[in-house]
Amino acid sequence: MISIVVPTLNEAAIIKETISQVKKSGRDTLVEIIVVDGGSRDATMEIASSGGAKVIGSAGGRACQMNAGAKVAAGDVLLFLHADTRLPDRFDVLVRQTLATAGVVAGAFELKIDAPGWGLRLVEKGVNWRSRLLAMPYGDQAIFLPASVFWQLGGFRELPIMEDFELVLRLRRLGLMGIAPAPVVTSARRWQALGVVKTTAINQYMILGYYLGVSKARLAQWYRGKKPEPPDNPSLPL
Repeated sequence: MISIVVPTLNEAAIIKETISQVKKSGRDTLVEIIVVDGGSRDATMEIASSGGAKVIGSAGGRACQMNAGAKVAAGDVLLFLHADTRLPDRFDVLVRQTLATAGVVAGAFELKIDAPGWGLRLVEKGVNWRSRLLAMPYGDQAIFLPASVFWQLGGFRELPIMEDFELVLRLRRLGLMGIAPAPVVTSARRWQALGVVKTTAINQYMILGYYLGVSKARLAQWYRGKKPEPPDNPSLPL
């Protein structure tokens, strides 16, 4: 069985379609959908439940939510899906084929962004190049892996940001990251809200900050556009 874990927060507008699309795209009847809500103030949980998903609540934060979903999952394979991302047709077959490749310990899909524009096409090319040549897919590419491998690593580290990046770094120490030969289609809402150049720059700053040792709390503030708070101890790294 493949267990699809979907962390949500105020996704009432799209969660029904997300669940429906998963059901239509899979060929394996043994697929379960687990929606893990982090404190929505809308009808996300009710809509997800009526759509046939298993619904649980958890503390907020994507890493915490995904770990909570993994704990109740019955599948031997876990797939972590953002609520605004659509899986390709026959995704379940592609997952099994990718994980069956020699040396592969986990995988993800190629990326397509659901909006027109040459800037977004360049982003897609860059993401897919990075994923294949550097073996560094991100969370919006629907990371999947055997449940046994996930728990061997201790799950996601419950960071306020970049939990997907950190997990992939640990996975690469175990083996290869496979990239399934089909794209997920993710919403362009963040690129449209901030612009392609600004969004891409922010993403690169996050990676640079990670390697420079900037605290994850500070990175999360920057990513969400909040004014950084002064450190309690000025001698500590930002």
